[in-house]
Amino acid sequence: MSAGPGPIHTVDIAGPDGPGGTGERGGKPVALKVVVVAGPDEGREVSLDATITIGSDPGCQLVLTDPAVSRKHVTLSVERSGVVVRDLGSRNGTFLASTKIKEVVLPTGAVLTVGQSAITVQPRWYVRELPPSPKRSFGELLGESLAMREIFAVLERVAPTDVTVLVEGESGTGKELVARSIHAASSRASKPYVVFDCGAVPAELAESELFGHKRGAFSGAVADRVGAFARADGGTLCLDELGELPLDLQPKLLRVLESGEIKPVGSDAPKKVDVRLVASTNRELHAEVRRGRFRADLMYRLEVVKLRLPPLRQRPEDVSALVAKLLEGQIAAGEPIGGENLRKLVGYGWPGNVRELRNTLARAVALATVPGKPPPRFADLVLNLGPASSAPSTIGAEYPGVSSPVTYKEAKEQVLYSFHRAFVTALLDRHKGNVRNAAEAAGLSRKHLYELIRRVEGEDARTRDDDDEA
Repeated sequence: MSAGPGPIHTVDIAGPDGPGGTGERGGKPVALKVVVVAGPDEGREVSLDATITIGSDPGCQLVLTDPAVSRKHVTLSVERSGVVVRDLGSRNGTFLASTKIKEVVLPTGAVLTVGQSAITVQPRWYVRELPPSPKRSFGELLGESLAMREIFAVLERVAPTDVTVLVEGESGTGKELVARSIHAASSRASKPYVVFDCGAVPAELAESELFGHKRGAFSGAVADRVGAFARADGGTLCLDELGELPLDLQPKLLRVLESGEIKPVGSDAPKKVDVRLVASTNRELHAEVRRGRFRADLMYRLEVVKLRLPPLRQRPEDVSALVAKLLEGQIAAGEPIGGENLRKLVGYGWPGNVRELRNTLARAVALATVPGKPPPRFADLVLNLGPASSAPSTIGAEYPGVSSPVTYKEAKEQVLYSFHRAFVTALLDRHKGNVRNAAEAAGLSRKHLYELIRRVEGEDARTRDDDDEA
């Protein structure tokens, strides 16, 4: 049940002060809401006015029935520095990730824990499609965090179908694990699973590798070759690093997706294939479309269901379970995952994500293992995490994605950049890159929105304005 409509406080996300700015430049600011994303009152939301109080007291703006929540537990205030969270001396505390807080500026996309409930701040236009899964895994994927359980909820629904899935995320976040897990949970699990790495094949050979070729089709084609689509017939094809696919091959891929037919190089006879497609990329395809590096029609055909895997630094609560899984059978039986070593792992920024975590643990175990001796204890592992200044570590484990040590100004710039990039990408996604429509919806001038686009995408950013539309 949602709270009734209230006054809408707005925040100028692009103003001189960033989130919570005064809005002296750039037109109308953006409306926010506070949403309960887990707990007895899941789904309840309230507009974020200048200041709201959250607690069990009926006089609070957001009333929670969670018995672990104090009568007046915490306040959220829109201020010049952003959305400020202040614990009101609650009996069970307010937590950001695993850190108990008294007063912080809420990082973009962060989830607060109050009692047994989780709350977050979202733009007013955002609508949650599914509740998070109660499960802590899906196939080969693990995750205690709300972000991962929301992804599990989507995967549980789409895996049994034949719908096309596009997975975006930084390198090392587990995009191919998603593809393998989808295949394993589908009705095609007994059929072939084929991975085609779009970035590992020379551009001149990509068409042949993808669709196959006939003998004599080109110099060196001494025999017929079966391409990735034909090998995956009846099963699943994972197009890995899709953003690297050559531009001139993209319309051919689109035709295959639309018709369900492939035509090997040198052949005039098309061949029907039955393939479920899962694509992955570490690029943001909407941004690539605006830069002219990816076809918009192909992108829309692929993103029937789109998932974006969060980087490990944004889900520190998952580190303990991942470490336990990765060290299974490699350390002393029954050895607890905790202490100073776990604190180090949770506090590190993991620029290489889960892949870097796996390699770090493998190196530590290899160096700690003595032939003929019992397996090492977790506490005895020497974890070489590199210099903190070169990794996107956390400040007090409260601000994922902010390098440490840094000055206040540098930390603020990093948080603002992340916020602006997420907002601009989502805004342009909804309006298919049309700046005029996007600017009007966000209450910004087109000039101001162009400045934001250049800030987050670089000087080569190209966006479709209203004059470019048919």
